[in-house]
Amino acid sequence: MKIENPSILQMIRAPFLSAIIAPLVAGTLLAVNIHGSLNVPAFILVLITGIGLHVATNVYNDIYDTIQGPDKVNVHRNEFSGGSGVLISNPELMGRMHLLARLGLILALIGTIALMYFIDRSLWVYLWGLFFLSAFFSKYYTAAPVKLAYRGLGEFSVWFAFGPMAVAIASISQNLFPSGEMLVLMPVTGFSTLTILLVGQLIDVDADIKGGKHGVASRLGTKVTALIYIFVQTALILNIVFMSFYFSDQSLVLLALLLPYGLLFPGCAATVVKYHDNPDELKAVAKKTVMIHLFLSLFLIAGLIALLNL
Repeated sequence: MKIENPSILQMIRAPFLSAIIAPLVAGTLLAVNIHGSLNVPAFILVLITGIGLHVATNVYNDIYDTIQGPDKVNVHRNEFSGGSGVLISNPELMGRMHLLARLGLILALIGTIALMYFIDRSLWVYLWGLFFLSAFFSKYYTAAPVKLAYRGLGEFSVWFAFGPMAVAIASISQNLFPSGEMLVLMPVTGFSTLTILLVGQLIDVDADIKGGKHGVASRLGTKVTALIYIFVQTALILNIVFMSFYFSDQSLVLLALLLPYGLLFPGCAATVVKYHDNPDELKAVAKKTVMIHLFLSLFLIAGLIALLNL
C-alpha cells in the first residue's frame, strides 16, 4: 500500500508510542504510591526523554529495515507489523527520516540533562546508564554492525527496554532507586510489548528470512513462535496475579488488569496455534494483541491511580 505525503505522525509511528508511555506513567505512579509525592516537572521530563528515544527507535528501525532488505520484500505489511512503509513509497524522505531520528535522540538528551536537577547525585550514574543503553538500542536494534534484531537478540532487547529499563528510569526520575515493588512491576510492560513483536514476526517471517533478519520466527519456525507467544502472554498473566497480591492488601484491584485477557486472549491463542503459518489470518491476531496491550496499559494506570486513593 503506497503512502502518499506521509505525515510526521506516520513517519514516527506515533500510535506505538503507547509502548513507552505506559511503563513511564506506571513506574511514576508506583513511585508516588511508595513515597507519597509526585515531582511533576521530573515526570514531564522523563516522558520527553522516553518519547524521544522511542521516536528514534521507530524511525531507525524503518530506515535500516528498508536499507537492509526486510521491509522491501514484505508483502504482508499492515498497520501492526512490517514497519511504516514510508520509505518504500517515498525513498526521497530518507534524509528527513534520519533527521527525525537524530532529533528524537537530541530531545531525549535534553530531557536527561534536565532530570539531573531533580534527582540525587547518587542516581546520576543510573540515569545516564539507562540513557546511553536506550540510545544504543534505538539505533543498533537494526543498524549495522550490531543489528540486534538480526542476530536473535531483538526479543530480549524489546522486553528489557520497554519493561525494566522504562520502569527504572521512571522510578529514578521520582528520586527513588527501583527495588521491591518496582522490580515486580518491571516485567509487565515488557512482556506486553514483546507479544506485539512476536505476532509481527509470525506475519513477517518470509520477509525476515529473505532480508536476513533472524528473530525467533525465522530461527525456530512459526509453530514454536506461536507457543512462545502463548507462553509470554501466560507469563504476563501470572506476573499480574503476583503483583496484585504482592503490593498491598488493597492491590487486588489490580486483578482487573486481567479483563482484557478474558475477553481477547483465548481467541488469539486459538488462532495463533491454528494459523501460525498463515499471515493473512494472523493480521487479526496482531490487531487484537495491540488491543490487549492498550487495554492493559490503561487498566494498569487506572489501577495504580486507584491505589493512591485506597
